[in-house]
Amino acid sequence: MQVTDKLTKALTEAKYLNADNVSRYRCIMRIFFENYEKLRYWLYQEDVYAQMIQDPFFADYKPEQCQQDLAMLVEWKNLNTIQDTRKVSSIEEFKNKKFRYQMSEYSVEIERLVIRLENLFIEGASLEPTLLERIRINVARFPQMADEDTDKVYTWWTDLNNDFVRLNQNYQDYIRDLNSVKAEEMMHTKQFLVFKDRLVEYLRNFIKGLQRNVGVIEEDLRMLDAEVKQQVFEKIIQYELLIPRMDVEISRELIEEKTKGRFQSIYDWFVSANGEENEAGKLFDATNEIIRRITRYAAQLSEKNAFGANRREEYRKVAELFLKCEDVQQAHRMSAMVFGMERPYHLKGDLERETDSMNLGVYEEQPFSVMLKPRVRTYREKSNRSAIRESAEEKQKTRQRLMEQQIEDAKKLRDLERDGRIDFDALPVIEAHVREILLKWLSDAMEDPAGAARTEDGRRYVLDMSRKKERCVIHCEDGNFTMPKLAIVFQEEA
Repeated sequence: MQVTDKLTKALTEAKYLNADNVSRYRCIMRIFFENYEKLRYWLYQEDVYAQMIQDPFFADYKPEQCQQDLAMLVEWKNLNTIQDTRKVSSIEEFKNKKFRYQMSEYSVEIERLVIRLENLFIEGASLEPTLLERIRINVARFPQMADEDTDKVYTWWTDLNNDFVRLNQNYQDYIRDLNSVKAEEMMHTKQFLVFKDRLVEYLRNFIKGLQRNVGVIEEDLRMLDAEVKQQVFEKIIQYELLIPRMDVEISRELIEEKTKGRFQSIYDWFVSANGEENEAGKLFDATNEIIRRITRYAAQLSEKNAFGANRREEYRKVAELFLKCEDVQQAHRMSAMVFGMERPYHLKGDLERETDSMNLGVYEEQPFSVMLKPRVRTYREKSNRSAIRESAEEKQKTRQRLMEQQIEDAKKLRDLERDGRIDFDALPVIEAHVREILLKWLSDAMEDPAGAARTEDGRRYVLDMSRKKERCVIHCEDGNFTMPKLAIVFQEEA
């Protein structure tokens, strides 16, 4: 990117698209643009006002408002103005300044862009193989243009550039549409299957056009003689220098740079250089990837529809046919016809036979039941409802068991006391359950600022941390661990 004054300055000509009175400004500019296309370049305030009030939306529009709007558009450089002195008959009329208004060049291009944006979803983009063929024909005529008149060379050059710009813009817009979020969502719907084949065929025809023309164009551009190319460029530059332009000064260097830049864009699009893939190759890969994606989504949709098909009516019809059978033999024949005999399905199960006789037929033995469950993630087995059971007796037993456990734990802890204290460095081998109780007592005491707490049966104790810098090993039935030399000192009896 090259930073210039034109790139960094504010574009005041686009202000009317987002101003406070945008509805009035845009309608006025559209009136000027429609008259511009009819070759009516100059309009009076009265002409603009008359066309504005024709629409009921501007029924309350005043001439003073029209004059203010036109003045603002002139200030934003959307309109050029000139005082009309042809019909002035007095000094008073000259002072009142009756103006004529004309669209500026920027405004014309802005309105063209706005109209294109308004019709963006109506017009759409496309892939046209005919553009590639026309470019191939025009590139092949490059050596011939060295001997033609400047008028013919410039017309040929304009057609070549227009076709290239149209091809470049159309393929970018079309590929963008196929890669958009809206297209991605549509590819997951059933309606996509209706026109999938047409879309794939359209893309494949374009790929065929690429394969048929790109190689020829690349070869012609590579074989192009530098002297011939320079002669053609010189004729294009001479023609552009002869075009009269109002208030615009064009230098030869600027036209030469523009012409060579356009040719280089065409050359880079079709010709690979420095081991890099050209733009035509990237387009070929992108189109093939889209075809693969379309085919993959279509296959997934087909599988989804086939998987979700409801075959209940088919099963019902088969059941009705079996019910109409007069005897078992006829049912066997019906089964052979419905399920076939070439590839029968065998169900394997943990079947307990009542006899080991090999002469018994399948239909003479007891049936083996198999419970089938749906193969879906959302399936849940129905829970059997049951009445509320009276569990008072079980609760009493559980409560009794817990009380006995507490009494036993209290006895084991009492056995660990020596003179109203439990020294961790003097503990014997203890059970894991007893260790958990002691560690809980330690934790409760350490959470208290005074280092005091109570046991489950209400005994108050404090934590002696006078030897906490020393270490001791606690031996348990499930292993040993090291901790500071702490002691639990009981202050009162339960």
